[in-house]
Amino acid sequence: MAAALLLLAGLLLPAGRLSPQFGSARKVNGVKCSHHAECRSDCCLVDLDSGGSSCAPKAKIRWACLPQTKGAINILCPCRWGLSCLSKDRLCPRQCHLI
Repeated sequence: MAAALLLLAGLLLPAGRLSPQFGSARKVNGVKCSHHAECRSDCCLVDLDSGGSSCAPKAKIRWACLPQTKGAINILCPCRWGLSCLSKDRLCPRQCHLI
């Protein structure tokens, strides 16, 4: 009976945002990374000055953005939750806006 309850609890508990591939500790902003799944912010940003990449915060309102994370590292981060990455003018790059 106890084993059945533990199994049921494991199925009902929400799955964490952690990828088993990268372990349980996710990196804070500023720490070197090689994949966005390693970062708490889910954004591993290329640093062209240093030639490496590090965890970075997601884009805030009116910051330049990319609509989604593709691949392991980004040149721009996607928007924070509740914001959309839109281009309101053809001549301007995409920016985060309230929905």
